[in-house]
Amino acid sequence: MAGNKKDSDDGHRAIPTSRMGRFARVARMASGVAGGMLAEGTRQLRAGKRPNARDMLMTPANARRVAEQLSTMRGAAMKVGQILSMDNGDFLPRELADILARLRSDAKYMPPQQLHKAMTEAYGEGWEALFYGFENKPLAAASIGQVHKTLSPDGRSIVLKVQYPGVAASIDSDVDNIATLLRMSGLLPPELDIQPLLDDAKVQLKDEADYHKEAEFLQAFGDLLREDERFLVPEVLPELTRPTVLAMTYVSGKPIETILDLPQAERDRVMTALVDLMFMELFELRMVQTDPNFANYQYRSSSGEIVLLDFGATRRFKAAFVNNYRKLVAAAMVGDHDKLIAAAERIGYAMGDANSEYRDLVLELFLLALEPLCEDVEYDFARSDMSARMSQLAEEVTDFRDFWQAPPTDAVYFHRKLGGMFLLASRLKARVNVHQLLARFV
Repeated sequence: MAGNKKDSDDGHRAIPTSRMGRFARVARMASGVAGGMLAEGTRQLRAGKRPNARDMLMTPANARRVAEQLSTMRGAAMKVGQILSMDNGDFLPRELADILARLRSDAKYMPPQQLHKAMTEAYGEGWEALFYGFENKPLAAASIGQVHKTLSPDGRSIVLKVQYPGVAASIDSDVDNIATLLRMSGLLPPELDIQPLLDDAKVQLKDEADYHKEAEFLQAFGDLLREDERFLVPEVLPELTRPTVLAMTYVSGKPIETILDLPQAERDRVMTALVDLMFMELFELRMVQTDPNFANYQYRSSSGEIVLLDFGATRRFKAAFVNNYRKLVAAAMVGDHDKLIAAAERIGYAMGDANSEYRDLVLELFLLALEPLCEDVEYDFARSDMSARMSQLAEEVTDFRDFWQAPPTDAVYFHRKLGGMFLLASRLKARVNVHQLLARFV
């Protein structure tokens, strides 16, 4: 027990690598949640209230149990929670989205002995001789791996992204186990078929666990943006990259949120560049870095450059989706609701029957989500209450459970990025003419 406490206090904890070990974590989480429900039900009965299953489940203590276990497991267990929550809760109960939203990139990191074992498997015995001043404590720890700063054999300052042991091999079982737990909890409605989303999540996660593939994406973005003075991308070091360790040059920068202290014009410029890049990724490259985590962006005050980090969640999009999404936003920009509905249905959204209350409600959701691009003006994200209005509308959608279905997978991933960009713009109190940026692509 003392050892576990020390691990926790030091910020690191050993990752369960075997299938049974990881399943045990899920079972422990289920047991803890069930115990928490029983205790809450007893408390409500004593208070003279009739316990409600959802109220018993969604206690702060249970939310902590779920978030703690998933963040300790990392890998697909943590990622599936992020994936299920990335459509802003529009197709999930709000309570579940709130629990899953607790999963952030501040996971516990590997203890030194587990880290050294991973490095030995990647580079062989005596790997320490390859790198000078390797730091055991990572610069960052996320769901798939953690990042360490060191010097390369030729003296350059570099970082190594080291994958957690057992992550790649556990993807299928982790996704299935977490999905089963969510089903058993009653949080996912029985009529909601998320299997296509889960199947795609397994493929996406296996791509993220392939560091050679991430190196290709990193190289592609580096080539694309080499002449663009707005952005800076680390350089891949192929000779030091392994299937479970990605090596790249170290690029210094401050957290993107630090620009909140800068003048309005600079905040607007930075956010405009990031939104512009997102549209370039979708409409020109059909290749989008879909993880909107703020930690993936940094700012260099000396030059004003935006540093782009972590391309593991990059996703290639089908031409049909991009073309239909182009038509959808074009219709939104000119207020043509019929064409917007037609494009949404071609993408794969269930829009309901013509002239139905459900169709009107879903259309209202679309128009609200696309509000920043509908008018040719600078949209003031700081003053917008779009998120609160979205939440209210999403609650109304829950009254139409017969129509529920998981959103199209490509749309879920792109909306994850879109929602993340709008959230960052709100955090930075930025103003962006999204309509004008879209015009050249649409």
